[in-house]
Amino acid sequence: MDVKDDGVLRPVAEKLGVPTDMLIFFGGEAFCLVCAILYYKYLPPSKVGVTVRHIVAMTIGVSVGFFSFGMQFNHVVAQSVLCYIAMMLLPQSVMHIGVFGLALTYLVTLHLYRAFMIPEDILYSIDVSGPLMIVTEKISSLACSIYDGRQGNKDKLSDLQKRYMISKPPSALEYFSYLFYFQGVVVGPLSFYKDYIAYVDGTDISKRPEENGVQNNNVYSGSNKFSPFYAVTYKLSVALFWMGFHFTMKPIFPEILNCDPEFIRNNSFLYRFWYMIFSMLCCRAKYYVAFSLGDAICNASGFGFNGYDCKGQPKWNLVTNVNVLGIEGATSPKMYLDNWNIQTAVWLRLVCYDRIPVMKKFATFFLSAMWHGCYPGYYFTFIFANFVSESARNARKKIRPYFQRTRNLQVFYDVLTWLCTHIVISYLVVPFTILHLGQTLTFYTYNMYGCLHVVVFASFFILPFIPAAQSDNKNMSLKSNGTNSRHTVECNNHLPDGTANKSAKSNGIKMD
Repeated sequence: MDVKDDGVLRPVAEKLGVPTDMLIFFGGEAFCLVCAILYYKYLPPSKVGVTVRHIVAMTIGVSVGFFSFGMQFNHVVAQSVLCYIAMMLLPQSVMHIGVFGLALTYLVTLHLYRAFMIPEDILYSIDVSGPLMIVTEKISSLACSIYDGRQGNKDKLSDLQKRYMISKPPSALEYFSYLFYFQGVVVGPLSFYKDYIAYVDGTDISKRPEENGVQNNNVYSGSNKFSPFYAVTYKLSVALFWMGFHFTMKPIFPEILNCDPEFIRNNSFLYRFWYMIFSMLCCRAKYYVAFSLGDAICNASGFGFNGYDCKGQPKWNLVTNVNVLGIEGATSPKMYLDNWNIQTAVWLRLVCYDRIPVMKKFATFFLSAMWHGCYPGYYFTFIFANFVSESARNARKKIRPYFQRTRNLQVFYDVLTWLCTHIVISYLVVPFTILHLGQTLTFYTYNMYGCLHVVVFASFFILPFIPAAQSDNKNMSLKSNGTNSRHTVECNNHLPDGTANKSAKSNGIKMD
């Protein structure tokens, strides 16, 4: 794989005073946004056929892919073709395993090349591993959905598997349109095949009952109430805000200082602790920009409509990948991760957690690390996350009841757990941002002295000796009216019909 030759755009970037990869990214996304608006206006299912919508979405997507990533995009095409052939030829009983293995092997091979063959000075330039990660999710989830629909034991399928199972393989046009539609070709978000096909043929806008039995009259009316204008405007505003924050604060608080020996020597432990938390906020900002922008582009094309909430307002969260307020206000690691990279968490559950009989959580975290890349930092983050998950679950069961007796105690508990959550998550994800083994070890040993590792592992020995709190039903029932209740409200569900993400009990791979 050759690193993309950006010579054509380099002079333009230099004239504007911005990095070339930034120009490529925002140029591609801006073009996709314009195309999305035109697609919504001139190519709705009421005016054109399904074939036209597939061809247009795929053609624009492939064009943007090659514009953004050059010849690197051939890897995405090659992986897609190989996996489609395997999907058609392999026995249906093992097809999902073979296709998943092939897609993941291709991705990991590219990750290895990126980690050990690309020169360090261009490592962080835009590369095709991002789109390849998204396509790997799409291919593997599609293969599993086909298996569930044709070979799976319907009585043993989870709600999520039943939600996305399909009875027949896609045609070549449907397959490649799903993988390359322009709305998500650069940075996603991930969507699932059944949702995408329903969007293309217009059946996502139909009468559909919610869990409470109230029917949604989801019809293409062309009214302002149904229009995605407000959802798109809001998400673009979120992206612009965090873009400004990122470009303003990131140069002042670079994450690499967390493992810089001189910085560590010259600053106190408390300052370094604060710096760790704030520098990780600066790193999160770029993901907020990418996730919100991708979601806005999907919504601008009419993709992402998810019925109406309990107040009768349209929901545009079918492919939403991040809830910024939910993350920044999280009072537990579980709540934090319930609102971060939402679609990938669903993918991990669909292809891994719900399918393997043992070590579900560890295997899922390990798959997440492999999917992200081959740098040691990813494995430090996700393997330790498995232990943080268990520790947080145990701590919540033992400690939380002591703080549910009065409203003041509840507020104190929420503030305390909010602070602890952001400390733990920041400590956990620093290796994710600095990637390399030596720098990760410097951060955990020389900078942080392994303090939270000690706390987490000590909790497994200490928590069993904490006596259970004595609390009557009245006091315990206060939790249903606490600050966390917004995460169990039906109309805030991230996934359609509330079947897959009943937030508080969505899956076991997220931290409690």
